[in-house]
Order: sequence, then structure tokens, then C-alpha cells
Amino acid sequence: MIVVPKIRGFICTTAHPDGCAKHVAEQIAVVKNRGPIENGPKKVLVIGSSTGYGLSSRIAAAFGSGADTIGVFFEKPGDAERSATAGWYNSAAFEKEAAAAGFYARSFNGDAFSDAMKAEVVAAIKADLGQVDCVIYSLASPRRVHPKSGEILKSVLKPIGQSYTNKNLNTTTGVVDEITIPPAEGDDVAQTIAVMGGEDWEMWIDALLAENLLAPGAKTFAYSYIGPDLTWPIYKNGTIGKAKEDLERVQRALDEKLAPLAGKAWVSVNKALVTQASSAIPVVPLYISLLYKIMKEQGTHEDCIEQMDRLFRDRIFNPKPDEAGRIRLDDWEMEPSVQQPVIANWQKVTTENLTELADFDGYQSSFLRLFGFGLEGVDYGADTDTATKVPSIP
Repeated sequence: MIVVPKIRGFICTTAHPDGCAKHVAEQIAVVKNRGPIENGPKKVLVIGSSTGYGLSSRIAAAFGSGADTIGVFFEKPGDAERSATAGWYNSAAFEKEAAAAGFYARSFNGDAFSDAMKAEVVAAIKADLGQVDCVIYSLASPRRVHPKSGEILKSVLKPIGQSYTNKNLNTTTGVVDEITIPPAEGDDVAQTIAVMGGEDWEMWIDALLAENLLAPGAKTFAYSYIGPDLTWPIYKNGTIGKAKEDLERVQRALDEKLAPLAGKAWVSVNKALVTQASSAIPVVPLYISLLYKIMKEQGTHEDCIEQMDRLFRDRIFNPKPDEAGRIRLDDWEMEPSVQQPVIANWQKVTTENLTELADFDGYQSSFLRLFGFGLEGVDYGADTDTATKVPSIP
């Protein structure tokens, strides 16, 4: 089958297996070129391991630290007539590369929020690894079926208290226009916290603690974002921000639960990047395009893999927490030398000067690469096997 990108809004409905494999290989090369990570984790569980920061965490752990990994994700396999989701192809490529390098890698595809998935993973850790010394929580989902009540919960991206109007970038047309987002209503905040907050992270750690599956000194990380104040009404001070506050509440609770093991829970605040999750947030794609321009000019731009390599290579041992106890991998993004020109360009940017002030080409390229398109050395005109299997999944 010949696979071409089919974009609908902020989603690409196709993915290229060879392109995704190349993208994974490129990330592996970044880590390997930086040399081994000394004293890094050796048995790692990544919840939300198929794309973005979760995938890069799994790659950094395996190919930097030599870790055996278990990954959990919810992706759709392909067949002869339809491509799989990008995360499926990413995971297939990762497992093949890990096996070739001699690393254990096992994946589970299904609802990470469910008790059934937790039980499956618990059984696998017992049987194969004994214990894990690092747990990465990197889920980004629009909905959750609560495992206890069965309630279907949905997250929303809305401001709180009043409508929010600001500039926005139509990533399909390249038009800079204005968007108005109505405020949260009813139980929007509560539902968003239930989906994107810390409850499920705590449920995973509780399940592992109950079976003595966390090694002494085990660490767990959940990922967050804060960003500049121009995005705060839709992010930090909006519904998603309330969920991230709940993540920090759970981090403190987990610190107490892990104390007998001399373990530690962290919230890592990461850099704004093009991911499947961030592309769905109004206002943010324009900010990212402006940010990329400045950080690339200054030589400080990092993608997911560079961020996660820095987390495993440096911040696990030298976390440099902020006043709220968070790891700040967004430190280079939030430097005044970056933020001042970004905000100045935000005030000036229009459709006409977008390519001058922003790296919109870089944004679009990064978006397409998420789905395996636009990578050098891939023959996109050739037939490819869209029914690629993830080796450890029957």
C-alpha cells in the first residue's frame, strides 16, 4: 500500500510505517551519540509509551541507560488496506531496535486507565522483571472510563470564569486569525481533572506498591507544562491547568508513599513542542512556531528526545527543583532572552509576516514527522507493509 498524509484539522489520519521506523531510529541515534547514561534506571515502565514524550522516555531509558522496558499504550493496528496509528508503528520499530540491541521490551495495547490493564502489567513485571526502578506516566487522553464507577469522563481545553480571545494559527491554511474560546461550564473542570489529573498515576503506583514491584530508590515521573503568561488563560489557569495542579497534589502524596523505599515522585515541566496533544490546543501552535524560530536561532532548541535524554542523563540525579518542587526541563524555553523576543513577535505576527517571524515550516515538518512523513531516506512512493506487527503483542 502507498501511504500519503491525510490531515484533518490537528490530526493526521494516516501514518507511514517506514517513516515512523526512521523517526524512531533517528531518536535512538541522538541518545547513542551522547554516550551511555551512567547509573540510570535499568527496569522501566512507561505508561503512554507510543508517541511524544513517552516514546522518547522509553528510547532514552533503553538506549541511554540500557534499561529493559515495558510500554503501555492505546493504538490501532493496521491491515493491508489501512495504516495503523503512528504510535503502533513507533512501538513496533522500538521493539525491533531494542531486540537487536539485546534489550527486553514488552508492550501492552489497551486502556491504561482500566484495572484490567494494570493487572496485566503487574503480572508481566512479576514474571519478567521482578521489580521496576522507574515509572514514567505520560498519558494524554481526551476521555477516561473510570475503573471504579464506569463513568465516561471527558477532558476539555477551556478557560475558567470568562471567554478567552487571542491570536491563533490555522495550521492547515497558515492564516493567523483570532479565536474566542468559551469558558468551562458545569462539571468541565472536574471531568478534566479526572481524565488528565493525577488520580490514575496514583492508581498505577498503588498497584505496583501493593505487589512489592517497586525497587528500593524507585523514581516516578509525570509530565506537565506551564508556558508563558500569554497561554495561561487556556492552559495554566484553564481546565488543563487545574488537572496539572492535581498532578502536583498526587506527586506530594506519592512522595509519602515512596518514602519507605527511599523513592521519589517528580513532576517534570517540559518544553513546548509539537506533539499530537499540543497541536490540539488553541493558541499554542502559533506560540510554538514563534518559539522554534528564536530557540533555533539561539541554538537551544530541543525536541522530545533531547528533552528526555536530558532528564535521564542529568535531572534524575541533579533535579534542580523550583520553588514548587518541580523539575524544570522548560528552563531554556523560559529564559528571558527567549521569551522577550517571542512575546514581541507575538504582538507583531500576522498572516503576511508569519514566515518571517515564526518557524511555521518547522512546525509543519515536526507535525508530519509525528506520523512518519517527511523523513529523509524514506521512499514514500513505494509500497509498504501497513500490517506491521508489534512483536510482543499477539
